[in-house]
Amino acid sequence: MKIACVQMTTGCDPTQNLATIAAHVQMAAQAGVEIVALPETCTFMEKNRASMQARLETQADSQVLAALQNIAKTNAVFILVGSMILADETSNKAVNRSVLIAPDGQVQAQYDKIHMFDVELEDGERHHESAAYQAGDCLVTSEVNGVTLGLSICYDLRFPNLYRRLAEAGAQVILVPSAFTKQTGEAHWHILLRARAIETGCFIVASAQIGRHENGRETYGHSLIVNPWGRIIAEAEDGDALISAELDLSLSARAQRQIPALEHGAVYARPDGAPTQD
Repeated sequence: MKIACVQMTTGCDPTQNLATIAAHVQMAAQAGVEIVALPETCTFMEKNRASMQARLETQADSQVLAALQNIAKTNAVFILVGSMILADETSNKAVNRSVLIAPDGQVQAQYDKIHMFDVELEDGERHHESAAYQAGDCLVTSEVNGVTLGLSICYDLRFPNLYRRLAEAGAQVILVPSAFTKQTGEAHWHILLRARAIETGCFIVASAQIGRHENGRETYGHSLIVNPWGRIIAEAEDGDALISAELDLSLSARAQRQIPALEHGAVYARPDGAPTQD
């Protein structure tokens, strides 16, 4: 399987972001890529919550999603929309949703980000996603050309049990579209992605936002493709970029045989005596 990551600096205007995406997808398709992975919040990053709320559409009504479906169909490739911000059909909040579009333009799978990024960083930067977003509660895998993909988004990366469960469900490639802050990315991005690959024996494909956005946020970039042994096989430099790699899926099964950690789970007793599964 040949897979590509798009790295970009998303702004407020979906039209401009779609033009950037379309150009990268066309380039990837011409290079024989089967799946093009976009970063988190690739369709827009608004300046404040009020502006975001004013732009929200449901998935069924989203003209931006329709445009992305057309891009996938025109180029006959799978597109993993790293995430788009949509109106939740069941609450007054938004959802941060990853959408897998098939080459015929149909939505094949979708995943709502489970873990909310509620933090205050040392430099004063604050994020409180749970105030605006409805968290998901389901793991999602989907098959592409005989390969099982596992879906995740950004802050999920810090919760290794999620990745273990995806691997146990048969995932061979786990996607981690992200918009890591510059501060946390410099400290943790490479380490966490390589660790998730080593722990699961899966390929990790992480497309990332980069640079200074219109809303003032600064993201780290360094989109990565990591093999099941934890080795980085492709990495983007600064700015908009397209990276790709041929994935030898036999490496996943080999890594899981050599380090059979997925078979060695155990039940431990917590200090209060209650059992907990690792």
